[in-house]
Amino acid sequence: MDFFITGSGGQLACAFQRLFKEEDLSFSAYSRQELDITDIGRLRRRIEEDKPNCIINCAAWNDVDGAEQNWRGAYMVNAMGSKNVAIVAGEQGIPLISFSTDYVFNGKSVRSWTIADAPDPLNVYGRSKLLGEQFIRDHTSRFIIVRASWVFGPEGKESSNFLKKVFQWSLNQRELRIVSDQISSPTYAPDLAERVLELLYRREWGLYHLSCAGRCSRFEWASFALKELGWQGTIEPARSEDFRPLAQRPAMSALDSFPLEELSIRMPRWEDSTLRFLKSIGQKNGDINDI
Repeated sequence: MDFFITGSGGQLACAFQRLFKEEDLSFSAYSRQELDITDIGRLRRRIEEDKPNCIINCAAWNDVDGAEQNWRGAYMVNAMGSKNVAIVAGEQGIPLISFSTDYVFNGKSVRSWTIADAPDPLNVYGRSKLLGEQFIRDHTSRFIIVRASWVFGPEGKESSNFLKKVFQWSLNQRELRIVSDQISSPTYAPDLAERVLELLYRREWGLYHLSCAGRCSRFEWASFALKELGWQGTIEPARSEDFRPLAQRPAMSALDSFPLEELSIRMPRWEDSTLRFLKSIGQKNGDINDI
């Protein structure tokens, strides 16, 4: 199978590329500079030239606070870009895999969110991703949309995920304050890529929630990782409002993976995935000098 990956520089796209290399699968991957999915003409020509068997759309606007200031940019990538990819996938008759977010929910729940729950985004980022979901449903039939939460992986920029940011803060500070009123399920990109590929091979089209088992606050997650690193500083819980973010975040956005367990597709617990993440970047037992 030949895969076509957009947004090649992101941590999830990198996880797919590593997986495909390990499995000796053919793929082409394009960064935003090489291929802007908001340009449907260029997108169509490139896909017609490459003739892939499946499109994996990892291109996204992930700057949650930035989306509040530049809503047009967020909607162009997350909504209109997704629409373009879906249109071309439908024209070519090939499957499309695309990714959405836990931020489509308002966080006003005491339980994890299921695919049956009605979305109600609190911010521009969530609304732009939700519109992208709808466009995919409208313009192609063989699709897999995966909502994931708190994605993290070894590749990507230093600021590409929450844990990498925490590690950077810990290098220069002996006291950290981390929000404890945001709860979700971290999602390890390599684990996510493996399960998504399984869904594709089984032709399980539709909308799914895929994240690591269990849930935690950002404070609990950071505390767990820093303890494994042997960090000697102090970490204290804080409230989201203490930092005055531009975008409101949902308080509880953990995702329930129903019906994937009934399909025998399971994700490991977030603690296990976090330990493997630390090992993959060479950061364990006190070594936090080269993140």
